[in-house]
Formats: sequence, C-alpha cells, structure tokens
Amino acid sequence: MSDAVTIQKPLPFTEGRLKVIVTGAAGRIGSAFAPFAADRFELVLLDRPGVDLSGLGAYGRTEHCDLADLPRLTELCRGADCVLHLAAEANTAAEWDSLLASNIVGTYHAFAASRSARCPRVVFASSVHAVSGYAPGRQITADAPVNPGNLYGVSKCFGEALGRYMAECGGLTVIAVRIGAFQGPDAARAPDSDWMIGTFVADQDLFHLLERAIRVQGIRFGIFHGVSDNWFKRLDITAARELLGYEPAYDFMQLSPTFKELFTDLPHGHNPRGSGDSTASP
Repeated sequence: MSDAVTIQKPLPFTEGRLKVIVTGAAGRIGSAFAPFAADRFELVLLDRPGVDLSGLGAYGRTEHCDLADLPRLTELCRGADCVLHLAAEANTAAEWDSLLASNIVGTYHAFAASRSARCPRVVFASSVHAVSGYAPGRQITADAPVNPGNLYGVSKCFGEALGRYMAECGGLTVIAVRIGAFQGPDAARAPDSDWMIGTFVADQDLFHLLERAIRVQGIRFGIFHGVSDNWFKRLDITAARELLGYEPAYDFMQLSPTFKELFTDLPHGHNPRGSGDSTASP
C-alpha cells in the first residue's frame, strides 16, 4: 500500500447525518458545497468576521470565526464529527505574509481545535500546487514526493505534513484531498478552457469525493487526488477509486469544444483511454 495512505482495517463508510464544520464556507468551493451537502450532513458554516454569510443560512448554522481565535474555533468544533478545512489564502501568487496567517497559522489552528475539541476527523483541502513543480505531461501519484511550484503550494505541503503528524501522533484521522481546477462543466465547454486539460475537476465530482472523504472509515491518514475522469489526469486517482469508491462522472476531453471533436471523429468503438488511467498526455 502506498505510503500516502495508512490503513487500519477494511473500509466501511459511516452513514447518517454527521455534524460537519466547514471553514471558509463562503468561498468558491464552500458556498457551492453547502447546498449539495445540506441534506447529507448537519453543517456548521464558518467564515471570518465581516464576510456575508446570509446566503448560506438555508443550508446550516452560520458562524463568524477568525481562524486566529483558537479558543472560539475549538468551542465551535465540540460535538462535531469532522472539520472540512477549506479556508485558505487561495491566490497562487500570494506572498509569504498572507500565506503565513491563513495557510500556516490558520491550518494549524484548524487541526489543533479539532484535536482539543475531540472532533475525530479533519478533511484538508490540499491542492494540485503541492506537486505542480513536476514537468508538464507527467502523471503524479499520491505517494510521489511533494514538489510545489509556488509558495501557495508550499503552504499546502505544510498542511499535508501537519495532517500526517496529527494523525500519527495527535489521535485524529486526516484525509487530504489535492484539488485540481475546480469548475462547473460549463467552464470546460468554454473556448479558452485548454489550460485545465489535465487538472479539471467538476464541482459535483469534487463534492462526491469530499463526502466519501468525510464518511470513510479505517484510514488514519490518506492523500487523495481530486480531478475528474479526464482522459489525461495530471493527478492519478487510482487510490481514490479503490479506497474511497470515487466514481467521477465528468471528463474534460468530452466537454471541451477543442477536444470533443477528436472523440467524435474516432472510429466507432475506439476507446482512447485504454484499460485504465492514462499516463501520457494526448
């Protein structure tokens, strides 16, 4: 088994309405995840003071909380089954000062609050940028050494390493999901969408993967890749398929107007994927 995953026992999934704390709930992923998850989980939707949370009230309890406020964050985590940690400085060109406050200190506080509050699980939103330093065209497995392409990626490597520490030494279970280019299917259909050819993850695919990460049992720590079922996958999703039962529904190549024609023109019955995940760019 890959060093990226520590297995405790066979992998059942917890059913029922778990209580999930979502940090960064007003962000791009959090605000879209909330309506998907509202009838699946009891949600507590957190974002920093001053952020408008009024649009999220229909999906769960909303709370303002600065991640710098560890005592308040700890109190909010009490009685929860999982913290879905989405909050971050999301600018991939961000400088160290903003990354330090949000992605280093804030991430540490999310884990520390979970541990102190006896919330047993953290699902950490990592990023393709933790490994974006590899050469283009190479498919990256979850157990490949981290290779960040920017300081933002460095901050996500920190979160993964902290998660491993908290899992092995802090009593938590931690699932890190390296998220690709999060978009709706319509974005992949746009004429200028080619930049996401290997990293596209459709919103609904990611939400289903996050739900599996929240519910899976028997994994103390794991790193999984969040991209759709694209013909070329920059991030290999074999572990997510096998251990989380991840079955993405979308393929960038069949959505993109540039590449959809290539699929249409292939001889009838020809499968460009072969028997498994593609390991070379088209």
